[in-house]
Amino acid sequence: MADFQALPGYKTTYRTISEGSGAEVRKGSSVTVHATGVVKETGKKFWSTKDPGQNPFSYDAGVGQVITGWDQGLLGMKLGETRELIIPAEEGYGAAGFPAWGIPPGGTLNFTLEVLSIK
Repeated sequence: MADFQALPGYKTTYRTISEGSGAEVRKGSSVTVHATGVVKETGKKFWSTKDPGQNPFSYDAGVGQVITGWDQGLLGMKLGETRELIIPAEEGYGAAGFPAWGIPPGGTLNFTLEVLSIK
């Protein structure tokens, strides 16, 4: 597996788990992804679109609809690509965390994202 690389201009790091092909996610692309989030400090999964009753997640990339590390970390991914992101608190849920999801104050997030569609 590839080593983690810095996201230029950000503290979030990423590595490609499996390569995609074709179109790339660009700012403003309408994307649908599978996403699984784990709190790095505790190893606790707080959300996955692959869990029973969940559906893939759709949003507009690069325009601030999701946390910064995810928003920037998905840019440049290709259709079918899977990436792992390590998102520090300041590019995730910050000093407050997200207690409802079990994300502690200052929690580091480990997200696995898979691009299902790009429009």
